[in-house]
Amino acid sequence: MIIDPSTEDPTSQSPNASTRTYVRDAKAMASTPADVKEYPNSYIFIIDMPGLKSGDIKVAVEDENVLVISGERKREEAKEGEKYVRMERRIGKFMRKFVLPENANIDKISAACEDGVLSVSVEKLPPPEPKKPKTIEVRVG
Repeated sequence: MIIDPSTEDPTSQSPNASTRTYVRDAKAMASTPADVKEYPNSYIFIIDMPGLKSGDIKVAVEDENVLVISGERKREEAKEGEKYVRMERRIGKFMRKFVLPENANIDKISAACEDGVLSVSVEKLPPPEPKKPKTIEVRVG
């Protein structure tokens, strides 16, 4: 099961966590919707990233099992004589964190952004082989 920390109770944070940082991160996570699919051999995380270049997106693994997808959409520079009448497109930082299941292979993660859609693939570890019974030889004597 994949756990999304953004859905956890905000009061469950440690008392030493910076409230301002937590609120900023919570807003960034809430504003970044994601789809997660499970296949027999992998997990796929899909996030819309319209207008972003691959250099604006960071995919990392923290604490050995937390997939972090983050980045920043910056405001376009206004040209001389230009002013916004309305600005609705979201700008600023975005982030999502997912606690990966035990069978996720963190050494086999790939990411691709095509047509404004980021796909992050996390391969699964092969299932452990069932243990074979150990035969003990009984000696005479």
